[in-house]
Amino acid sequence: MRILQLSSAQAFGGGERHLADLANAFTARGHSVYVVVRPKSPLLEELALPKENVITLPLRNALDARSASALAKLVRNQKIEIVHAHMAHDYPLAAYAVRRNPSARMIATRHLMFPLNRLHKITLTHVSCLIAVSNAVARDLRTQRLIAPEKIKVIQNGIDWKKIDEACERFNRAAFSERWGLPADRPLVGSIGTLTPLKGHEDFLRAAAKLRELEPAAFFIISGTESSATREYRVRLERLIEELGLPNSVRIIGRMEDISELHCALDVFVSASHSESFGLAIVEAMAAGTAVVATATDGAQEILRHGSTALLVPIGGIEPMVQAMHEVLVNEKERQRIAVNAQREARERFDIERMVEETEKVYAEVMAQ
Repeated sequence: MRILQLSSAQAFGGGERHLADLANAFTARGHSVYVVVRPKSPLLEELALPKENVITLPLRNALDARSASALAKLVRNQKIEIVHAHMAHDYPLAAYAVRRNPSARMIATRHLMFPLNRLHKITLTHVSCLIAVSNAVARDLRTQRLIAPEKIKVIQNGIDWKKIDEACERFNRAAFSERWGLPADRPLVGSIGTLTPLKGHEDFLRAAAKLRELEPAAFFIISGTESSATREYRVRLERLIEELGLPNSVRIIGRMEDISELHCALDVFVSASHSESFGLAIVEAMAAGTAVVATATDGAQEILRHGSTALLVPIGGIEPMVQAMHEVLVNEKERQRIAVNAQREARERFDIERMVEETEKVYAEVMAQ
């Protein structure tokens, strides 16, 4: 098949990891894959495609006529069969390209649970299939009534757990700590995700301040980038770290080239999100054999089982989060039990090959219609 993946993302998160994994896997399977992104997209570093197959366009917004025209021309010239859009901003652009090329089919993936608008309702009339990355997202889409229910298909995200295994096998804690300026002999508690209030980093820091009273040796890490050029939210987090008296116990390290290393280094992974449609970072932590503490978002509850593969706490609950982090830090036997259960489940349920095969099947089905 001739496939085009489309994303105007300016920051790298779970949705971008998803797109890169699909594009690279379909290329390896012999499909002709093209990817259209913005000129400074973080995806450029993650794609293992021929250079001529990666195209940059402005993709300024949903009504960017110049980008829509260029996209339609690319679909026509390269005889694209599947146009797969991954962000709501890009749905109208993809719909225009498909409308101008009737032999092409539009697929959209919905990674989030925020309401779509009227423009998207019109746009989605051109979608052959709308993929939801979780059952929670699918329920949300059905509630909005933007598209026929039979066009919605759930394909849960997958991860390359073999790659994570390899990273953990060669992992050297001392070298890693030196490279990132981290203590080599203190328990590490980390949170990974795009720097946005929705990820609950402020709750994580407040819980860290209270946990430090119980476990003074604990060290805390936040890894993630902010899409805003002003870095306003990061500045806010840095100010909170000072207010809480945590400058010697917390490090914000931004985005790492190989996030698997951080998963391997952590003793406890914390997801403090206020809303999570799936939680790819959670699954990666599970696969690395890291104990997980997570807020009970819809996405986390779909992935995790409280007391078996993680400890779930109420959204915004600082004290329960402190108690859960403390429990897994001080009780090594319990921490290992949860980590082993989680690692086994991540491999069984969230393998990347399953995700790729299910997506490939959707492509084939819509082409056959």
